[in-house]
This record gives sequence, structure tokens and C-alpha cells, in this order.
Amino acid sequence: MNKRKIINDPVYGFVSIPSAFIFDLIQHPFLQRLRFIKQVSMTHLVYPGALHTRFQHVLGAMHLMSLAIDTLRSKGVNISVDEEEAALAAILLHDIGHGPFSHSLEHTLVEGVSHEMISSQLMDVLNLEFKGKLDLAITMFNDAYPRKFFHQLVSSQLDTDRMDYLNRDSFYTGVSEGVISFDRIIKMLNVHDDELVVEAKGIYSVEKFLIARRLMYWQVYLHKTVIGAEQMLIKALYRAKELSTQGVNLFATSALKYFLENKVNKDNFWEDPIHLNWFTKLDDTDILSALKEWISADDFILSSLCKRLMKRDLLRTELRNTTYTTAEVAKVREEVQKHFDLNDDEVGYFVYTQVIQNRAYDSHHNTIKILNKLGNVQDITEASDLSNLEALARRVEKFSISYPKEIGFPLH
Repeated sequence: MNKRKIINDPVYGFVSIPSAFIFDLIQHPFLQRLRFIKQVSMTHLVYPGALHTRFQHVLGAMHLMSLAIDTLRSKGVNISVDEEEAALAAILLHDIGHGPFSHSLEHTLVEGVSHEMISSQLMDVLNLEFKGKLDLAITMFNDAYPRKFFHQLVSSQLDTDRMDYLNRDSFYTGVSEGVISFDRIIKMLNVHDDELVVEAKGIYSVEKFLIARRLMYWQVYLHKTVIGAEQMLIKALYRAKELSTQGVNLFATSALKYFLENKVNKDNFWEDPIHLNWFTKLDDTDILSALKEWISADDFILSSLCKRLMKRDLLRTELRNTTYTTAEVAKVREEVQKHFDLNDDEVGYFVYTQVIQNRAYDSHHNTIKILNKLGNVQDITEASDLSNLEALARRVEKFSISYPKEIGFPLH
């Protein structure tokens, strides 16, 4: 069978699958599951085109990894065939631990366990299946390989993962502020003392990349309607879990039912492989089918939340730069409680606050290094003449409150 396939990607054009092993990885059920997990969760409720998947993203990131390796080789960096295949495998598998609706339901179905931890565990499972062929990829993924630049291409502040998702999410949302010069950045990559650096000629493209990241977070990923809808989805699942533990028989696929009826958390997730096995059977379709059925549930809270999500009759979410006071939250809770005849515990499903944090560049961790013409390396904040970079390195906090529209504007 010919396994050297070409895939037509709407963002990059033709993407090549370079080897039989990479093809076999792509064909594995763990990776194929990502076809049914949306890349940006509930963002399509604001930007209707944002229906692309994690599968598309990992293929795109693999393509960028391939371009980056070609660039580094052209500059005299010695990269073996085994190292190349391992780097491609590592970036392909970096997201296999994502659950339904990507980040929205992280820590919800499996409390306290991140997608990175699950990705790492699934890589170990795959490595057994492929008889150790992922040893080097796992070493790179875990940042245990001496040539640090491989891990930096997989996971850093200027990695192929971020380059693809900014470019791809911008493409599918239509938010042009997220467009980055990924090809220019990749052409300017180099290696110095086994670490990834950007040649000084590429500094403006990196600056644009960081600014694009900030704009995409506030305009897309942390859009007030998106974070409000994601929290509604989380609340609906929490209510379903609460009812299931009380003995209420709710419709659910077998995979979702397992997590509704069993308490799976960071303390017991790794004790029994059955938890991981059920997790790999979960995707967006499990959640969506349940939401549609739960509209008819006898429970008012679960039924209301699901009905609102499926009809896009979302809670109103307000965002501001100062925290909501206890008195303000109490006022909203009181109005909602009275309007829907809820008790103190139930009102929390319809009124909630969130603290949203964003920092486009972390100047203290795995920083972006610029290589100047004299061969010296500087952090981008030192090398750049753009004063905005210091602002991008500051953590920005915003505060939101969500509540049903029916009660008007209690805080105005």
C-alpha cells in the first residue's frame, strides 16, 4: 500500500505525509478521534466559520514542523532522518489527550487532569503498540532530549503548534488580526547552542506574531460570549453528573455515561487503564447528542441550560477591568432566584463570575531568543525597539459575570 499521501489543506495547500510510520500514526484511532473534536470549542457561536477540528490542526502543525526542519538543515544544522520523524510524530501527537470541546471541558469529565498529561499517557500506550518506535518522540515531547530545539519546535512561545493555531483560527473565524507571517518566521529560524533562535531579520515578524496572539485571545478565544457559552456547557455537564450520582437515569452514550456515573479524578485516573480507555471513546458527538436529549429532561436546570445552548439563547455575559463586588453578584443572584424560583444552590447554575487572564509573552519562561549579526543572543524584549513588547509581557486580568437576559440589566 502506498502510504506517502498528499492532503489538500485549505490553509497551506498540499501537505505531504512523509513516511509510512507517520501515515500509520495518522490512521490510528487515537488521532482519528480528533476529527470529531472542534479546535475552538464554542467559538462558532460567535464566528460561524470556526468549525475546524483538532485533526486539521495537528496535520497543519506537522506541516510547519517539516518546513522548519528543512530550513534548519539548509543552514547547516545536522538533523538525522530518525530525529525528523520523531519531531513530526511528537507534534502530531501533542493534542491527542484533548477531550470533547477541547479546552472547555478540560478538568470537567476527569477532574484535575490536563490534556497534556493524558497526551503523554496515550503516547506511552501508542509506543507499546508500535514496539518502541516512539521512544525518541516521547523524549523530545518531555524535553528530555539534549538537543533542546526539537522540544522548542513542539512546545515553546514560538512553536509550530502556536503558529498553526493562530494562522488556522484566523482563517476559519475570518479575524484578520490573527494572520501571521509563519513562512517568514520559519525561514528566519536557526539553532545556537542547541537552542532555537530567530535571526535578527525576522524580529518584526515575531513582534507581529506576539501582537496577533494578544488580539486573537481577546477577540476570539476570550470573547465574552465564547467564555459565557463554554461555562454554560460546563454547568450543564456538572448538573448531569450531579443528577446521575443521585440515581437519575439520563440519556448518554456509553462513554459519556461512564464519566457521569463514576467519579474519575487525578487521584484515581492513573490507577486503572479502563478510565483512559473510556476517555479515548469520547468526542464532541457524545456531548452534542446528550445536550439535544437533555432538553427534554425533567430537571428544570439541565433542561434550561441545554435548550439555551442548542438554540443559542445564551446567558448575557458582561466583561470589565474591575472585579464584581459581593454586593453586585448578590443583587444579580437575588433577581435570578426570584425570577426562576430557585434555591441558593440552584442559582449558581445561572449566575457565575469568571476571572480571565491573558499574557501574550512570558518574559520569564522559555523566552524567544534573537540572534544578531555578531552571533550574540538576546531576549526579544531586549532586542526589539517596540515598547509594546513590555506591555505584552504583563498579565492582563478581566472580570466577567453571566446571567439570564430575562432579568434585564441589574448592574446598569
